[in-house]
Amino acid sequence: MAGADGDDSLYPIAVLIDELRNEDVQLRLNSIKKLSTIALALGVERTRTELLPFLTDTIYDEDEVLLALAEQLGNFTMLVGGPEFVHCLLPPLESLATVEETVVRDKAVESLRKISQEHSPVDLEVHFEPLVKRLASGDWFTSRTSACGLFSVCYPRVSSTVKAEIRQHFRTLCSDDTPMVRRAAASKLGEFAKVLELDYVKSDIISLFTALASDEQDSVRLLAVEACVSIATLLPQEDLESLVMPTLRQAAEDKSWRVRYMVADKFSELQKAVGPEITKNDLVPAFQNLLKDCEAEVRAAAANKVKEFCENLPEDNREQIIMTHILPCVKELVSDTNQHVKSALASVIMGLSTILGKDNTIEHLLPLFLAQLKDECPEVRLNIISNLDCVNEVIGIRQLSQSLLPAIVELAEDAKWRVRLAIIEYMPLLAGQLGVEFFDEKLNTLCMAWLIDHVYAIREAATCNLMKLVEKFGAEWAQNTIVPKVLGMANDPNYLHRMTTLFCINALSEACGQDITTKQMLPVVLKMSNDQVANVRFNVAKSLQKIGPVLDSNALQTEVKPVLEKLATDTDMDVKYFAQEAISVLVLA
Repeated sequence: MAGADGDDSLYPIAVLIDELRNEDVQLRLNSIKKLSTIALALGVERTRTELLPFLTDTIYDEDEVLLALAEQLGNFTMLVGGPEFVHCLLPPLESLATVEETVVRDKAVESLRKISQEHSPVDLEVHFEPLVKRLASGDWFTSRTSACGLFSVCYPRVSSTVKAEIRQHFRTLCSDDTPMVRRAAASKLGEFAKVLELDYVKSDIISLFTALASDEQDSVRLLAVEACVSIATLLPQEDLESLVMPTLRQAAEDKSWRVRYMVADKFSELQKAVGPEITKNDLVPAFQNLLKDCEAEVRAAAANKVKEFCENLPEDNREQIIMTHILPCVKELVSDTNQHVKSALASVIMGLSTILGKDNTIEHLLPLFLAQLKDECPEVRLNIISNLDCVNEVIGIRQLSQSLLPAIVELAEDAKWRVRLAIIEYMPLLAGQLGVEFFDEKLNTLCMAWLIDHVYAIREAATCNLMKLVEKFGAEWAQNTIVPKVLGMANDPNYLHRMTTLFCINALSEACGQDITTKQMLPVVLKMSNDQVANVRFNVAKSLQKIGPVLDSNALQTEVKPVLEKLATDTDMDVKYFAQEAISVLVLA
């Protein structure tokens, strides 16, 4: 019996071995995902002595299996006996951190970073730090790239002699022969700088930063720009000018557009990191150059940052800087040849009105908004319309209304249905800003026209739009303006338009209230129960179910019930089904 027990305890590992050697990748993947269950069954000691060595030896599988394994091992601390035994997880993860597939290596590094926190300082020096050294001096670039992500997690908790070794290893990797390794080092430079003592940031990190920022590979140089933000936040103000700014100026004028793009993309963060004085003297001219860059991607990235950059300028001379330096560049971008640049600018330019105030907005920004509302690119017009609320707060939307209308009408009739859909979604917002008289006079016909659009998504959005408008303008407005037009569509020869009437009634009944629903809408719905088209008839049943809760019990019993009972005996299966469902939901049986 004891022997049988012994065999039984070997069962999980035997099954795992079988499954991990199976030809079917899915089976192998499933068994890796069940690792924690197997480890629990084995107990902590056998997990350490049998399972982990087995896993370490079998690392030669498909990438997705290895990825799952790297992820599982990061949560294994308790399954090997807690923090004092956590170092047992290092061998398999070390092997995974050297494989060819980047995703697997990254996941292994993520798990190593996670379990490094669970090592005691002594274990870090005895087990973890040697692993980092081995990876950092590995023959293959794969292990060296993985090492870059591990320096910062062990550095703060080791002795000063080990710290010196770690700094030396990082320096070596920053000047590695392989661009992939230098790229990995550059991407972790900012993170490593944050855990270093300030003196070493000045003596070590700055020289590495300068070297990486002038690397021959642009993929390395652009990552150095990211590190620049972290380094600038660590240094005292007086050191920034001499230690960081020369490199940053050089990056902003780099020959590779990718590096300049990265500078533009990180501009707001750089601006906060270097402070107001340097912003005024250095970043303003740099930003002007990026807005005028010869590459459209760089101009678009810079245009995206216009509002943020202006908001973060020092308040005492913000207006003067914007008016003298930034606005002339913005004016040029409004008529840029590239639509992505114009679109990026249109999504933020309205925000300048709150910064510059009423007079400047009317004099300088309003002509730009009007030009953008007439732009041939629908995205530009849409971005302006979707951000109108900023301008409305400052100057009121009436200033724009004359140009706004043609732009809205054009978008509303655009050949691309997604453009039409987008403008519908802004309609309630516009209606609220323009007021009910203006809306009735100019935009009401548009909203009704969308109800008979040939694309269902537009008809659906138009129905939803009507409901939001009624919520904004009230039931009385609906009764006079919307309801008669909607009900008029019930006699349309096109059955799709007749169905739209029903969808509108579903949406409007609650907002319009019991009186309007009972007196005006219900008779139309009941009349449509005799429609020739089955789709219309079953939608009548669905509509009655929807508006039923709004009606009083008298109308339900005397008017709705007979119609639903008639539909429940219809020749069409669907009509019968929805009529019976309505009867049971409204409890009319």
